[in-house]
Amino acid sequence: MRSQPSAAGPEGAAGKSGNGMRASFPLGRVAGVRVGLHWSALGIFWIIALGLASGSLPHMYPGRPWVAYWAVGLGAAAVFLASLLAHELAHAVVARRNEVDVDEIVLWLLGGMARIRTEAPSPAAELRIAGAGPLVSLVLGGLFALAAWALDASAGGGLVVEALIWLAAINILLALFNTVPAAPLDGGRLLRAFLWWRGGDPYRASMQATAAGRVFGWLLVAGGLLMFARGDVFGGLWFVMIGWFLIAAATAEGGQAQLRALLAGLPVRQVMTPDPVTVAPGLTIAEFLADARYRYRHSAYPVTGDDGTPLGLLTLRGAGGVPEGRRPHVTVAEAMLPLTHVTVVDAGTALTELTPQLAPGAEHRTLVTDQGRLIGIVSASDVGRVVSWLTTTTPRRRNSG
Repeated sequence: MRSQPSAAGPEGAAGKSGNGMRASFPLGRVAGVRVGLHWSALGIFWIIALGLASGSLPHMYPGRPWVAYWAVGLGAAAVFLASLLAHELAHAVVARRNEVDVDEIVLWLLGGMARIRTEAPSPAAELRIAGAGPLVSLVLGGLFALAAWALDASAGGGLVVEALIWLAAINILLALFNTVPAAPLDGGRLLRAFLWWRGGDPYRASMQATAAGRVFGWLLVAGGLLMFARGDVFGGLWFVMIGWFLIAAATAEGGQAQLRALLAGLPVRQVMTPDPVTVAPGLTIAEFLADARYRYRHSAYPVTGDDGTPLGLLTLRGAGGVPEGRRPHVTVAEAMLPLTHVTVVDAGTALTELTPQLAPGAEHRTLVTDQGRLIGIVSASDVGRVVSWLTTTTPRRRNSG
């Protein structure tokens, strides 16, 4: 399953998150996309390995060495996470082919999340991006089933065959669950694409898809409570957790759709703080902290060259983290966040393209340029003030920009 800008949602028995879900362990890049592992992904890995190694595998094939059970269980858990990654990479690759930016992929407790930065340009592109993940999961399920059949035919049943059957079933289940027409599942994206194509209004399509997501989430919660009442504690809690996450994610996604509609047509230059106070890269940290212009006004300062070209961003926290004895010798250029870690946009960029990248914290300031020269800076609070002003002075817009 993939993510709308700043949206969140689960992925089958697994899922994705919104803005707060960040990778705890970067794994590098695959197909040009950053891939990371959230610490909670170790939870689903352990649950799968434990369930296979101490549950289904000993039940189906008793009397084998415990090392064999755990080797197969751990291997199956690792392959399952790889299957989730393949699902998300499918979204990412197809998104990029449709000129949609993909920020990163994160695997976590409830599955995987492909963080897509911008909107699909058309219903057809939305359809292709959303359908890619379930299609890959379905193909993987078929391949695992074929491998299990071939191995069983040649060598007879065994632990590996049982693990392959489990992998086939879980991938097919993942594909089917994700086609449920309820946002933020992939089926919700498919529903949004259809409603967008039929009605021509992406905002209305988003709101209808997220409403379906909330209804489906409440159905899962009700089903989980019924299972719990009948004695299936683990299954009931799992259903309630997924349902509650769907409700929260669909609600958040609906809010993001409203935000995009509200901000549609606004360029970044109308929100930025113009002519920000800048810092020279050659200034020492001691000089920076001693100057009241820097110490008491803001929590982050752009670092620019003599020609006004941005070089990085220096935060007060970063400067304060330099040991006091080294401050006279460490320059701003050495302590700043380099430009590769800072968001830089042109002044004419649509604000709806920037909002998914904004987050609280001085290190998340966005630098605004015009013909390569710094002319402004944007923070999440700047956007918040504009949103508050628009919601109190103008009618809510009815398009998604």
